This record gives sequence, C-alpha cells and structure tokens, in this order.
Amino acid sequence: MYSPAKFGEMIGKSVKTLQRWDAEGILVACRNPKNRRYYTHDQYLEYIGIKATEAKSSVIVYSRVSNVAQKPDLANQVSALETFCTVNGYAVDDWVSEVGSGLNYKRKKFNQLFLDIEMGKVSMLIIAHKDRLVRFGFEWFE
Repeated sequence: MYSPAKFGEMIGKSVKTLQRWDAEGILVACRNPKNRRYYTHDQYLEYIGIKATEAKSSVIVYSRVSNVAQKPDLANQVSALETFCTVNGYAVDDWVSEVGSGLNYKRKKFNQLFLDIEMGKVSMLIIAHKDRLVRFGFEWFE
C-alpha cells in the first residue's frame, strides 16, 4: 500500500496529478474506510508496464557462498536445505545456488530472484541463514 505522495514519487508525478487522474478515471486510486486514497503495488507494476503474474507462485530455495574455494560448503548448505524442506513438507519448485559476495548486489541469480518476487512469481523463499541472501541490510529485503 502506497500513499499518494509515495506513489507519486515512485512514478515521477505530483499528488495533484494523481488526484486529477483519479477524478478523470485515468488511474483510479483505492480508498480506505476513511475515504483516503492509496495505491497498490499491482497498480505500480501496471503503470510501469509490467503485468504481475497470475500463474501459480513458486517455492524457491536460495543458497550462496562467497568464493569458489567454498564450493564444498555450498554443497553442505544445499544438503541441509533439502533435509529442511523434506522434514517441513515444502514442495520446492526451483533450487538457486550462487557463488558471489553477499555485499555484491549485481549477482545475476540474486537480481532475477528479486525480479521474480516483485512480479509475484515467488510465494516463499527459503534460505539457510539471512546472511546467505545479503551480508547487511536483510531487514530491507525482508
């Protein structure tokens, strides 16, 4: 849920423009019980030209190590995650493993994963530990 000010900032339009568009039916805002305008993430995706998927969402398991020398650790991480998913009854649709620094936000698989999450293609992301996803700022990604 985005306020008109936040939504306008995201799409580069003023609140006045959003109010006018709402009145003209160009981009109709949602309303809360107090009749305040708000916008959804799906409206944002539609505005920027991306249609959120209506297909079944996936369960993805993500594992990462920092360098090639740690490949045996990656295999151990995947094994532990397989056991975790089996014990908890998760039907995993895709396994994503990557070698790269947790401080590097230009990892190809990492970026594709977050694009899929934003598009609604991922219903659950399973990781061994939060620092396997990112080294710092996990709360922001969460």
